[in-house]
Amino acid sequence: MGRQVEEQITHRFPVGQRLRVLDVGMGQGTQALRLARAGHKVTGLEQDPDMLAVAHAALAAEPAGIQDRVQLLEGDGRETGAHFVPGSFDVVLCHGVLMYVPEADAMLAGLARMLAPGGLLSLLVRNGDALALRPGLAGDWAGALAAFDTVDYTNRLGLDVRADRLADLTATLSGIGAPLSTWYGVRVFTDGTEAGAELPPDEELEALLAAEERAGRTDPYRSVAALLHLCGVRG
Repeated sequence: MGRQVEEQITHRFPVGQRLRVLDVGMGQGTQALRLARAGHKVTGLEQDPDMLAVAHAALAAEPAGIQDRVQLLEGDGRETGAHFVPGSFDVVLCHGVLMYVPEADAMLAGLARMLAPGGLLSLLVRNGDALALRPGLAGDWAGALAAFDTVDYTNRLGLDVRADRLADLTATLSGIGAPLSTWYGVRVFTDGTEAGAELPPDEELEALLAAEERAGRTDPYRSVAALLHLCGVRG
């Protein structure tokens, strides 16, 4: 996932350009710190105080030069207009957030307004066209059959959330002036891997990541990934 973001930044902007990045719903700040270490100026927005505290602690362990490039704010991604001036960012990340937003179109329009012309909007969403795969592969046939006709599901934390369909997001991105440039599948083969599970040996892990990356950019595999990574570009 991080490599896909970096690839899009490399293709979209001149080498060496210091980008202004907004990370909406940044969680523990992993991606924000990765981009700050690469030289970019990053603003992280997170509404969960506990997550924000973890991000502050991680930032405090970084060298002063990196700390100076990161600003962490408590706030909701649906209220970016109250925090920032339109056109303030070259890159806006919104990863793992839309599943918690019942009506996402207004939020996405607000995020697109934050982009300068040519700016990149990066979304990571649950794939609404593949919701039946997880219960089906687990042998939950009732759950698999029910998943075909909905974008609602219960996540591993027991929360009722929602997925997004590629066609719907493609139309939305076009409508808000940041049409889809490219998209990837994420977790094609590894959706059953539990968070916190022990990683395989390095050689096997390298092969696993190579297979995932190849599948994530290849039809028809990417269409059935658990997650979708979409990149829109502000016109």
